[in-house]
Amino acid sequence: MQSGKRYHIVTFGCQMNESDTEVLDGILESLGYEPAVTKEEADLLVLVTCAVRKKAEDKVAAFLGRLRRWKEEKRGRILAVGGCMSQQEEMASYIKKNFRHVDIIFGTDSLYRFPQLMEETMESRKTVVDIDIQEGVKREGQPVNRKSSFHAWVPIIYGCNNFCSYCIVPYVRGREKSRTFEDVVEEVKALGNKGYREVTLLGQNVDAYGKDLPDNVNLASLMEELNRVEGIQRLRFLTSHPRDFNENIIKAVSGLSKVCEHVHLPLQAGSNRILKKMNRGYTRQHYLGLIDLIRNYVEGVAITTDIIVGYPGETKEEFEETMELVERIRFDAAYTFVYSPRQGTPAAREKDNIPKEVKKERIQKLIERQKEIGLEINRQLEGQLVEVLVEGISRENSSMLTGRTRTNKLAHFPGSPGLEGEAAHIRIKEAKTWHLQGELEYTKGQKLKAGVLE
Repeated sequence: MQSGKRYHIVTFGCQMNESDTEVLDGILESLGYEPAVTKEEADLLVLVTCAVRKKAEDKVAAFLGRLRRWKEEKRGRILAVGGCMSQQEEMASYIKKNFRHVDIIFGTDSLYRFPQLMEETMESRKTVVDIDIQEGVKREGQPVNRKSSFHAWVPIIYGCNNFCSYCIVPYVRGREKSRTFEDVVEEVKALGNKGYREVTLLGQNVDAYGKDLPDNVNLASLMEELNRVEGIQRLRFLTSHPRDFNENIIKAVSGLSKVCEHVHLPLQAGSNRILKKMNRGYTRQHYLGLIDLIRNYVEGVAITTDIIVGYPGETKEEFEETMELVERIRFDAAYTFVYSPRQGTPAAREKDNIPKEVKKERIQKLIERQKEIGLEINRQLEGQLVEVLVEGISRENSSMLTGRTRTNKLAHFPGSPGLEGEAAHIRIKEAKTWHLQGELEYTKGQKLKAGVLE
């Protein structure tokens, strides 16, 4: 036990990293560590890193350089770097060579062995490296210190088998491995009993859930079972892949009362040639067919996406094919990225032949048009009464509350902090590009469909 010792974790990247951080929080507190609000108060500092974009790795490297002084300021401090960035062998070697003040370098599967890694570095006074991806990692039964008292991340599948040509995830998270149906259901039931209102099911490819399990279980059948769990009011799922997304999942979104009317379905590109080079496993026609199915089944659905511009060899005409799909589909929001080569992926072997100024011009054109479309969609909600799950005081305005609609739109409104974790109804007064502003009309028991009062 580490009585009196304090820890601080800095998390980069996706929701799976946030979930990993909650597990690490639980492990450290079970060892007697207490949380520190800032790194200056901490005896142990852990970085949970991301490797999806080079920008994220550069940010971590710069941060590590500044942490040399932090390490020297107090004797006995421990600095650990984990997650997807350090899972890569060449990056682990780079960190060990260039940042000698780092004590522990651990990968995505090593999270559960962290206590042993701490013990080893304290005994040896040397940098400990553990980045092996192992079969049969014991993930069940780990302590979890959740950041929210009403929303929970619940991983249901780890890894990815799709091997998109630009993506590092299969190399740092391993192959797809589903948790058992029973383990997921029991975890969600326990959350419902503890007063949690909302659960987000996580996976690098959440739609592939159950492919490696017996009894023909899948994401749709899992959501059907979780829809019966008492206490839980909302179910979400991230992240989908069009290759594995299907009509059964769409029917679950449409027919299950607790599954929210929001689908995040990464497009990545609008050109069939680029999609093939990316090894995405679908065409623009297939993607459009999925969009039509979603909108035919799910009234009031919000659809968000990911898009990459500047992939090696992308022509002006192929970029315009992406813009044409953005116009045609009209996403509620899009996470947009300039292509970033990831060492070890097939795409990194291609010549990155598109000038930076061209990439910048394309991404700005995409962002500006998507902002316009998102605002146009949001303005359709003005005057509507929508349901939000209250998250607490708004970061932008301390006199306002904030929450999310069932369609995952951020909303700000006046109200009492005592509503945190409760479902509330607000009248939308003004729509912005990234959020909604409204007035509280909180009445329990009213029936809403697709987030709008009937």
